[in-house]
Amino acid sequence: MKFAKLTAIAVASMIGAAAVPAHAEVMVGGAPMYPSKDIIDNAVNSKDHTTLVAAVKAAGLVETLKGAGPFTVFAPANAGFAALPAGTVDTLLKPENKAALSKVLTYHVVAGRMDAPALMKAIDAGGGKATLKAVSGGTLTATRSGNTIMVGDESGGMSKVTIADVVQSNGVIHVVDKVLLPK
Repeated sequence: MKFAKLTAIAVASMIGAAAVPAHAEVMVGGAPMYPSKDIIDNAVNSKDHTTLVAAVKAAGLVETLKGAGPFTVFAPANAGFAALPAGTVDTLLKPENKAALSKVLTYHVVAGRMDAPALMKAIDAGGGKATLKAVSGGTLTATRSGNTIMVGDESGGMSKVTIADVVQSNGVIHVVDKVLLPK
């Protein structure tokens, strides 16, 4: 029965913005994500987010994302980082580029908890788009295609929410397929 419940949640999440009950465990990167754990304690277990976790550590943002929040994180999977131009990740991970790395990572974070239903409501209220203020100071634009939430960056890039509503003790994660880039 538990497997069927998790499978239904995973399938619903894969179509985009399907809401997941707050008590449910969602599988991300082959690992269960526990609503009782914080963003970092869950992310380190996802095999699909090893690049993101390494970047968060290099930027010195671990304690911030373990904080009370709440935060909404649009978390790029490893494939999103791999799609960046060759050498981009290696360059950003260098100690001398810590400020630039921090800006890119905090561009994926919005203060407050915005689950998929809240994002959809904001998109609908905005006539098809919602403007979100990132912690970095930049702007993200959320739109929808059917039940799928799309997140656009200031550089014209577009990322798809592939798993929505991964509930954390200090916020919510939406897994995205591309890295969002500030201007």
